[in-house]
Amino acid sequence: MTATFDPNIHLRTLALVGVGGTGAATARILARILYAMQRARQHTPALVLIDPDRVEEKNIGRQALFAPADIGQFKAECVARRLNAALGLDIGWIPDALDPERHADRFGSTLIISCVDNHEARRAIHRMKGVLIGGGNHTDSGQVCIGNTDDPDLVRRFIDGRDGRYPYLPKEGLLFPALLQPEPPAPPMLSAPGTSCADLLQAGEQHLLINDWIASVIGAYAYKLLHRQPIHTFATFTSLDAISTRSLRICRAELLACLPEEE
Repeated sequence: MTATFDPNIHLRTLALVGVGGTGAATARILARILYAMQRARQHTPALVLIDPDRVEEKNIGRQALFAPADIGQFKAECVARRLNAALGLDIGWIPDALDPERHADRFGSTLIISCVDNHEARRAIHRMKGVLIGGGNHTDSGQVCIGNTDDPDLVRRFIDGRDGRYPYLPKEGLLFPALLQPEPPAPPMLSAPGTSCADLLQAGEQHLLINDWIASVIGAYAYKLLHRQPIHTFATFTSLDAISTRSLRICRAELLACLPEEE
């Protein structure tokens, strides 16, 4: 039997945190999904973009949907307005840093999509209730994870699922604890920790297309969740150098291999 992820929630809100390289590309994909769902007269949750940053000259051509005339505007507002005008949607925006207390549904009916590049934002995101799709990348590779708990004991309790369904999967911070920790000092000749994707692209240290690839994987997971289609994997790894994608299937062996050892 092929296992599937079944969080058993009714999604009311999609909260996209981070509207930079990966986030802007992800916003476009989410908007297309919601547009198609509305045309099919399906239930569509609200979409809100959260990011305190403004468009800079270095973002043009490197981050989706930004034009020279947008320089100085809030990224979240700029992307939301552009997609609303193009597709007749009602995407909201919050031009502030994420506040888990104010920006999340306390009942957990939120799909949080993380497209941030610093540990402070990831820590805030992990305090939110709901399903989390987290995307991250390096020079020419990256990963996307889907989960809804940071409690390893809860994952172990349901390590064999129930009739082929898994109600709990580990969030990215449980799979990769280093993502929630301060970045280590950079080796000589490399960019400093916390350097933005735009700066890395400008310095030639990041592949131009990696953000788009990560966004496509995030979109695929979101599409399945929104359409209540079976989700059989909990982590996907991509490489532009090898032009490859591989995913970890939801099963006892793969989950135990990714969880921290019991104390």
